[in-house]
Amino acid sequence: MSALKITSRDAATGPVVEIAGDLDYDTAGRLREVCTDLALHSGQRLVIDLAALEFMDSTGITALIAARNHALAAGADIALAAVPDNTIRILRLVGLDQIFPMHPSTEAATVGAG
Repeated sequence: MSALKITSRDAATGPVVEIAGDLDYDTAGRLREVCTDLALHSGQRLVIDLAALEFMDSTGITALIAARNHALAAGADIALAAVPDNTIRILRLVGLDQIFPMHPSTEAATVGAG
């Protein structure tokens, strides 16, 4: 298992959270904390960049849903960027590809929000 590293930065459209490593039972709480601590505003887009994600279990999926709920409660939207193929497969299997817009890169996800 690979340790989780979470970094965040601001883009013109809103915050970008980059995840590297494993998003699992032991680490998903950290993503929840980072996302709920973000000051989101109406019209912004929270982008979660998964380019360096190595593994995600069901608690990781739950953390992504919590991030989505936080964004929607603030009047913002959410997008996933650079989602690895194995993670896209998981999201499709559980139907979350229908509620998470997915973009090939952070740059593509941060165009046209708002």
